[in-house]
Amino acid sequence: MSKLSTTTDQHIALEHPGEMLRAEFIAPLGLTIEALANAINLPVEQVEPVVAGKKRIEAELDLRLGRYFGMSAGFFLRMRDQYELTLARRALNGELDRIVPHAA
Repeated sequence: MSKLSTTTDQHIALEHPGEMLRAEFIAPLGLTIEALANAINLPVEQVEPVVAGKKRIEAELDLRLGRYFGMSAGFFLRMRDQYELTLARRALNGELDRIVPHAA
């Protein structure tokens, strides 16, 4: 039975995947959101809310971004999933630690 705490990330700063997209991909290349949207054949109105941290990355956007930036399919979805899992873990506020795992 694992005694590992599930609350170890409570004090780590959490960055929305869109903010990471801006900081790690868009800004270093000197891109604008408009230029990125044009390059991946989407309207700016679909890309901007994601980069602003207001909307989640969906599968279609993941595929387009992955193709454009040379990343594997699912890269941005995994980043999104990790972000959402961390948010959920924080919202549970230690409740997971009180659940006793089922013995095999």
